[in-house]
Amino acid sequence: MRFFTVAAALIPIVAAETFNVLVGQNGTLTYAPESIVAKAGDIVNFQFLAKNHTVTQSTFAKPCEPLTTPTVGINSGFQAVPANATAFPQYSITIEDDKTPFWFYCAQAPHCSKGMVFAINPTAEKTFTAFKATAMGATANTTTSGATPTGSPSNGNGASILSGNSAALLATLGLVAGLVL
Repeated sequence: MRFFTVAAALIPIVAAETFNVLVGQNGTLTYAPESIVAKAGDIVNFQFLAKNHTVTQSTFAKPCEPLTTPTVGINSGFQAVPANATAFPQYSITIEDDKTPFWFYCAQAPHCSKGMVFAINPTAEKTFTAFKATAMGATANTTTSGATPTGSPSNGNGASILSGNSAALLATLGLVAGLVL
């Protein structure tokens, strides 16, 4: 019995943190907070509160364009919220790779060029402030069509995506994502 108690005390307990990101709170073109630092196993839960927004993965260099190379990035699809809504759509991702920064924007034109961007684990070399400034200098906001979340199985950039009501779609990007309506 003493061995079990000592062995159990030596096993580190790692509790995942959940970050709640409010999308379009009070009708604004914002993610709140705009940037987070997350560890492997942490969950990022996006709650869509107003209008019609997305969480679409991009790159640091092209913040208002969807990530397509080397793989298709995360895309929540458009999440429309009626004016008098009492239930709000959510989209969640679980961080698997906490060494890589992830960049996101709202694909609803012209939200990105108005600064509606979000980052996970920005670095000293690639800061959130620089990412947002680049977005606000963009001359175009690439709008993705359709409301279907995207991703592909084994897309090769270190994450997995689960989306849809039953979490039926899998992808590999460094994150695991789920959509709950």
